[in-house]
Amino acid sequence: MMLNIKLFHYPVIKNLFVSFIFMGSTLLVAQKKDTLNTQEINIIKSYKPTVSDAFKIKINPHLNASDVIKKHPVNYRIFSFPVASTFTPSKGKAKNIVREPQPRLYDNYVSAGFGNYSSPLLEAYIHTQSNRDNDFGLFLKHNSSKDGVKNALLETPFSKSDIALYYKQFDRDYDWKIDAGYQRKTHNFYGIPKDVNFDSNFFDNEDLTQAFNTINLGGTLNLYDYFLTNVTANFSNFSDAFDSSEMHVLIKPTIELPISNELINTVVSIEVLSGKFKKGYENNQEISHRFLNLGINPNFEVRRDNLSFNLGVKTYYSMDLERKENKFYAYPNITASVRVMEDALIIIGGVTGDLIQHSYQSFAHENPWISPTLNILASDNQYNGYIGAKGKLASNISYQGKVTYSNTKNKALFIHQVIQTNASLPISDSYRAGNSFKVVYDDVKSIGFNGEINFKASKKINIGGTLDYTNYTPTNLAEVWNTPALKATVFTNFQHQKWFGSAKLFYESSKKDFVVPFGQNASHISPTEIDAFVDLNLNVGYIFSDRLTAFVKANNLTNNHYQRFLNYQVQGTQFLGGLTYKFDL
Repeated sequence: MMLNIKLFHYPVIKNLFVSFIFMGSTLLVAQKKDTLNTQEINIIKSYKPTVSDAFKIKINPHLNASDVIKKHPVNYRIFSFPVASTFTPSKGKAKNIVREPQPRLYDNYVSAGFGNYSSPLLEAYIHTQSNRDNDFGLFLKHNSSKDGVKNALLETPFSKSDIALYYKQFDRDYDWKIDAGYQRKTHNFYGIPKDVNFDSNFFDNEDLTQAFNTINLGGTLNLYDYFLTNVTANFSNFSDAFDSSEMHVLIKPTIELPISNELINTVVSIEVLSGKFKKGYENNQEISHRFLNLGINPNFEVRRDNLSFNLGVKTYYSMDLERKENKFYAYPNITASVRVMEDALIIIGGVTGDLIQHSYQSFAHENPWISPTLNILASDNQYNGYIGAKGKLASNISYQGKVTYSNTKNKALFIHQVIQTNASLPISDSYRAGNSFKVVYDDVKSIGFNGEINFKASKKINIGGTLDYTNYTPTNLAEVWNTPALKATVFTNFQHQKWFGSAKLFYESSKKDFVVPFGQNASHISPTEIDAFVDLNLNVGYIFSDRLTAFVKANNLTNNHYQRFLNYQVQGTQFLGGLTYKFDL
């Protein structure tokens, strides 16, 4: 009894004793209950997490140095031994490369020549730079002829002289250019009717010379990395020998707005046209024309590997200030191309339209024998639809063809003026003897075909041709006067060593005009037909050196005295030869 009391005074011994007693009692109980059957009970309880159960994963966990695997050094050796070989490489030889000598390019040139019918030619282009950021230059050209029209009753001289100046400046964020020029063209109203017997002295007191004078001023501004990318401005003053004058101003800024990977290009136009004629053809009253046209042309262009298209529209607000008429015009500007078979077949199509503002200057450029008594209007090309194809038939043969359908209101056409003399009555002006033309307007629909083919026979020879056929349907007029239905061209360019040249063959189908003799009724007159013609031109040159070249030009080799307009025949075969000298300042 004394021993037990002493042992429990030690905590460790006390704990061991209690544990021993507990384990012994458990074993006794287990031996008494081992006859019971064992069963497995699964208790299922849904898990409801709380905020305290969440823990944060360390982004940059700490690694113990002992966990890092150390790299063991690897030692290796290469055992090489010779291998017998019977291959013996042959000795290389340098390949001779034949390169054609490239001609040196010069910045300036002077060209002079002379031909039959007393036809001198002078042309020069000179430009220089004060530094690499600017450029300014001068262009001159003159050609003329005294005579040469077969069976002409009057003298047939003409001349044309041009002079132009320009200055360019290049800066970091933009570049700009200004230019100015003057042109003078002279010719005679020599196309009097051959069925009228004029007296030999009928025109002695008449000045048959018409002279066109043009003064041009212009400028261009190109901006880099700006929405406003380009601005062009042009001013021209046009006048003639009969006190006619015309002023034309055209300003066009261009804006580009990027949208995602595409671009919206918008062209804004401001056009002012003002002119007058001293008197009319039927009376002595002054004729004036004044127009103000405001336009905007946005375009959305998309380019992909096999598809490109442009969605645009052209809108104009046109003010006829002389007649006090204002009109709004809107035209589609939709074009597309689809690559079907690589470069072999590309389908093209589109619908476009435009407002065409005519002027005295544009009419005189197309027909220099118009009378200075015109009615100036604008043509409304409502739509011009086309569909076609282009591509390559082979690596050296390319083609393009399309079918067009167009509708134009107030299409401008040239027609013969009424003759105001019977060969004995005097005339107030030299252009009233049946030797001038006026402009008439009509609504015209047309359907046509345009084709082109180009064949590169070799590096030295290129051959090609164009074909343009149009069937016109006027609304009020009997014919589309002075407008041929078919035009065709065949051309070739060649170069062999120091020889070079080109040849062009032109064909134009017949066209019709309407002539009203003095004192006759127009209702009893039939149209006059102007015959078709073929014109062959040839240009050959020889290169003496990089600086000096000789040339010979031959025009109208068929010697066909065809008529460009009624009673206005052209010269026969024309030859002109000369030299061109190139140089640097």
